Amino acid sequence: MRTELTFANLSGIKTELLAVPAVDGQTGKGPDAKPEPFLLTSDTAVKAAAAAVLASGEYKAGANETLLLHAPAGLAAKRLLIVGLGKQAKATVHGVRNAAGTAVRFAKPRGIRELAFALPEAEALPTGPCARAAVEGAFVGDYDPDTYRSDRKDQSVQGFTVAAPAREDRKGVEAAFAEGLIVGESQNFTRALVNEPGNKLTPTIFGQRAAAMAAEVGLKAEVYSTEKLHELRMGAFWSVSQGSEEPPALIVLRYEPAGVKAGPVLGLVGKGITFDTGGISIKPSDNMEKMKYDMAGGAAMLGAMRAIALLKPKVRVIGIVCAAENMPDGKAQKPGDVQTAMSGKTIEIINTDAEGRLVLADGLAYARQLGATHLIDAATLTGAVGVALGKVNAGVFSNDEEAYGRFVSALGVSGEKFWRLPLDEEYAEMIKSDIGDIKNTGGRFGGASTAAEFLKVFAEDTPWIHLDIAGMAWVEDPRPFIAKGPSGVAVRSILEWVRSYQG
Repeated sequence: MRTELTFANLSGIKTELLAVPAVDGQTGKGPDAKPEPFLLTSDTAVKAAAAAVLASGEYKAGANETLLLHAPAGLAAKRLLIVGLGKQAKATVHGVRNAAGTAVRFAKPRGIRELAFALPEAEALPTGPCARAAVEGAFVGDYDPDTYRSDRKDQSVQGFTVAAPAREDRKGVEAAFAEGLIVGESQNFTRALVNEPGNKLTPTIFGQRAAAMAAEVGLKAEVYSTEKLHELRMGAFWSVSQGSEEPPALIVLRYEPAGVKAGPVLGLVGKGITFDTGGISIKPSDNMEKMKYDMAGGAAMLGAMRAIALLKPKVRVIGIVCAAENMPDGKAQKPGDVQTAMSGKTIEIINTDAEGRLVLADGLAYARQLGATHLIDAATLTGAVGVALGKVNAGVFSNDEEAYGRFVSALGVSGEKFWRLPLDEEYAEMIKSDIGDIKNTGGRFGGASTAAEFLKVFAEDTPWIHLDIAGMAWVEDPRPFIAKGPSGVAVRSILEWVRSYQG
């Protein structure tokens, strides 16, 4: 998608479609209160073109609510699309991101291949952050998961223009716009990986895709397999892959900015289970096809590493993805087996479908061995987190308040929703094993927290963040601003967490 930034007057922009945000300024309450929609622009011609329909009461300016006007009087644009941000008091930069995605998804099925999106003119919605968010939202909105349809019709938007109000800080807006381009493309890179079927994205191919991306953006890349796992004594990681004909892949990416020799080294560790049958503890057949998405945490780390390489923060980063298939053949591990992790801890296997924490256990230990001083992992780890938080928030855990505080600040930029869940000694007690050091599951109750306590054992005293994205990595029902399918969740938040450490 070709992207451009302009500071021209809205009414003079020649485009197939001009999208302008609106809010509901109504403040009254009670049965007589009525919506008071108005456009967030100072362009008098645009406001005049929409005045009659806004006054009619037909349009409420609800979040992502759209209204299309053809041949708007006084405008060079062929169409005017009004996109709602909701109540004026609640309008946010993140709402602007969704509005831009909504405009793109509105255009696609109508054969509109280029559009302009007007940034809001409002004190509470700063132009720079809105410019970045709008570009991110446009890329998110443009993605569709129909990769392998034989009758696929390319409906992609070919041109997206961000129209910013004429202000003095043009350089700041231009820089934010450029960031949005990188972040939006990186999130879609992640989504494209998550969307791949298990037969098209084996662990080996996952490693190849990672190495190709690394070469493109200037990251150092190493991709290992079975021999390396045995050399490193990664018994937990290997135990998951041993039941598959497909060999595992240990993917290691390094970002080493020039001139940075001291300071923190951030370890990004992702679960990369390219298909998860559950192993011997096999899953029900219903919806098992979605288990191709079980590498979404690993894909998020690759997307974040791509953005890091292009945005060049002054901090060293190591990205590790532990990729494997979890299959139930005659060589697969069995419930009751005891595995020895890279750290030397012994793990009693209670359920072979609790495999993600096993690969992450060795990934976290390896990141620490490579010099990581701070850790963050991402995984579609537990169904329990979705039961607890629904399709609204992903789960976040941490053993360090300072690292967690940085993550909370990162959410303010990323706009993603995470909710902190507890780590307590009582949860740790639930995974103590009689035969070994720990069990790989603590039972039905508190499943997200017991899984996090398991990972905490391998993070040890290193500051650590754990993101359980199982409930949010796949969009079950399409929304106005995003298609059904992979969401790319966590890419933006991981990136901003990393940037918080730069010198």
